[in-house]
Amino acid sequence: MPRKMPMPSKSLKIVSVSSEVAPFSKTGGLGDVARSLPKALKRLGQDIIVVTPLYEKIIDKNEYDLKLIFKDVYLKINQKESVKINFWKGYMMKGLPIYFVENAKYFSRRKSLYGSEHENARFLVFNLAALKLISLLKFEADIVHCHDWQTGLIPYFLKNNFRDSQTLRKTKSIFTIHNLVFQLGHNWWEIPPSKKDYGKKSLPLISDPGIEYVNFAKRGILYADAVNTVSEQYREEILTKNFGQDLQRILKNREKKVFGIINGIDYNDYNPRKDKALFKNYDYKKTRRKRANKERLQSLLKLKTDGDIPVLAMTSRVTFQKGFELITKILEPLLNQNLEIIVMGDGDKKYINEVKKIGKKYPEKIVWVPFSENENMETLIYAGADIFLLPSHHEPCGINQLIAMRYGCIPVVRSVGGLFNTVENYDPQNNKGTGFNFNGFDIFSLYASVVRALEMYKHKKIWRDLMIRAMKEANGWEIPAKKYLTLFKKTIKNKI
Repeated sequence: MPRKMPMPSKSLKIVSVSSEVAPFSKTGGLGDVARSLPKALKRLGQDIIVVTPLYEKIIDKNEYDLKLIFKDVYLKINQKESVKINFWKGYMMKGLPIYFVENAKYFSRRKSLYGSEHENARFLVFNLAALKLISLLKFEADIVHCHDWQTGLIPYFLKNNFRDSQTLRKTKSIFTIHNLVFQLGHNWWEIPPSKKDYGKKSLPLISDPGIEYVNFAKRGILYADAVNTVSEQYREEILTKNFGQDLQRILKNREKKVFGIINGIDYNDYNPRKDKALFKNYDYKKTRRKRANKERLQSLLKLKTDGDIPVLAMTSRVTFQKGFELITKILEPLLNQNLEIIVMGDGDKKYINEVKKIGKKYPEKIVWVPFSENENMETLIYAGADIFLLPSHHEPCGINQLIAMRYGCIPVVRSVGGLFNTVENYDPQNNKGTGFNFNGFDIFSLYASVVRALEMYKHKKIWRDLMIRAMKEANGWEIPAKKYLTLFKKTIKNKI
């Protein structure tokens, strides 16, 4: 008897909800993930839509050919409050629609995504609007995938406001923690104990100042059908007091429903073989072409043009989290050696001013490049630099090190969170590894690792092998997307 062919599995109906989605809006890795993961899921045959706010001073409707699909929709917030919402539609790729929530008061007044004194009110409206849109579309979602604190009330609303919805009554929710430091629209640690949200009470009015004390992330953890974070190591860390950001107890209580899935990067967006921002394209078979990119980069940034000088780069937010408390303290000792340093990023003025101050003493050896003004230069920096520094205090996943490796720029990282999962420490005895790792959050550990990398850089054959291994790493989205799909299916079947 001929064997029967297995029936193809039914595609899931998935809604991905995020406060930012590149290229429409982006402040960091969240925007990249919210763009790339839905695309990867679509390529796996899933029926997926994306929902995000329409930041009217940032997103050009004409540029992205957005179409108005629902106008002046009545959105009930609670028994006393309501707002009017418009919904716009565009496409991220063929067959993958993205919907935008428009409201002038909440999303059209600012030239930045965040920073309002009323962040919680803004994103509460966004959460309700996203669910209202799903109902209007009659999109009977199997899963609503909620990205980070800005979407943390969606699991709560699904189990309360929308529990009797014909469209959403069977819908399950996944809450993804991208960075547990961020739990609501303000610093959680500054909220007085008497005003802390324990996640069980009904929500105050959005006109009530108390709305700004609601902990979105806590409610996401409490009400979601499953919770995940963006690396296996960070999943373990947030169950502990050191990394749990005061939520470790409720996470520990739900430990069986908390998962870790490492992020990836979109290999179509980050491809040194095709990247138009590069001076010369290359791949792991033609690594010598990196030198031409280095010399081009040195020339553009007015550094000494010499392909033999090791170039160190940082391309992250300039913050304590990313390790700049350590970096600024080792810059001068490093600059006494024959090397050059590029710092690209926006963030904490304290650290940026320190970099600029040192730059005045070593103008041909170090430069600060503001990301907001030079975003198109980012991949040229990866292509031109030899060593990438990311000595994070904590790092849920990090994608900068993944991009750096894709371009043959060797990472020096602290073994924490996703950095632990993605960068294998170089072992000279076995000639294995993709970077240089250290453990302690201190200047001596960081400096020693940088020196170790610089010593290996002197050995061209060893360094080229290191580059090739890093460039051949499988850090695309296909494997993580399949893991998300498995998590979605288990959640739907109540098998977690």
